[in-house]
Amino acid sequence: MAHHNHDHHDHDHDHAHHDHGAHSHAHGGHSHAPKDFGRAFAIGVALNFGFVLAEVGAGLWSGSLALLADAGHNLSDVLSLLLAWGATVLARRAPSANRTYGLRKATILASLANAVLLLVAVGVIGTEAVRRFAEPADVATLPVMIVAAVGVVINTATALMFMRGHDDLNVRGAFLHMASDAAVSLAVVIGAGVMALTGLGWIDPALSLAIAAVIVLGTWGLLKDSVNLALDAAPKGIDVGQVRSWLNALPGVTDVHDLHVWAMSTTETAMTAHVTRPENPDCDAFLHAACEGLEKTFKIGHCTLQVETGGAELCRLSPAEAV
Repeated sequence: MAHHNHDHHDHDHDHAHHDHGAHSHAHGGHSHAPKDFGRAFAIGVALNFGFVLAEVGAGLWSGSLALLADAGHNLSDVLSLLLAWGATVLARRAPSANRTYGLRKATILASLANAVLLLVAVGVIGTEAVRRFAEPADVATLPVMIVAAVGVVINTATALMFMRGHDDLNVRGAFLHMASDAAVSLAVVIGAGVMALTGLGWIDPALSLAIAAVIVLGTWGLLKDSVNLALDAAPKGIDVGQVRSWLNALPGVTDVHDLHVWAMSTTETAMTAHVTRPENPDCDAFLHAACEGLEKTFKIGHCTLQVETGGAELCRLSPAEAV
């Protein structure tokens, strides 16, 4: 197993690429994106936290569970915005002696924590709503409508600030939360209006259950993606079979084994592989070209290739079941 063939140049190569690709990442090299999202996160957190306090006050005063459910939804989003914001900052921290990837993985843990948090909020809202069906409470509808209408405006404005970052799971999470908040607040406005006209008390708990369902639906995809990335699955949009075929098709390559593709953060992908290449006169040029191609074709910015000139059967990691 010729270790001197290991891809030593890939670190420099990787950094050369992060700058020109930075505009498409939520946190690339020296791009302006992180700063923009930093401002978006700060404004989003401030506006939404102020609004949560207003909603809780109005919800308790007016007796509206739907408004309290909306406050719960919004609070979980404030926390998730804080998590996502913290994670994008952490992802830019330099690697240390023992944390050789830096703190990039924090972005994945943040979106996972986020999803779990939302599901807990759903449990609390659901329990209270079921109780309300048995004992309906009086709801003052006008303040509910006014406060929820303010929520529609705030959430729409915040969602628009995160429109550009859809390739980062964290920023996508922030955008989805804000967009669903705007829709939920709109439902609260309509529900309170219908209650004012008809006097039907069950609309309030029914609406809060509907909000809970919206939270679950919105969170499920985020939870699944986050768990996958936390378990080092290949990121969505990368077909490992295609990566294998692409490597196999490189000039002189007779076998590819021990191929691993995983997410270093919510925007960066890493890969390692052993490549058998019996005739290997141009090793460095081959490695440069391969890493360049992987970055262009699959957006894998951090690749490490080990070239072996002997047969694959000599490598202890060549059987498919060896990890």
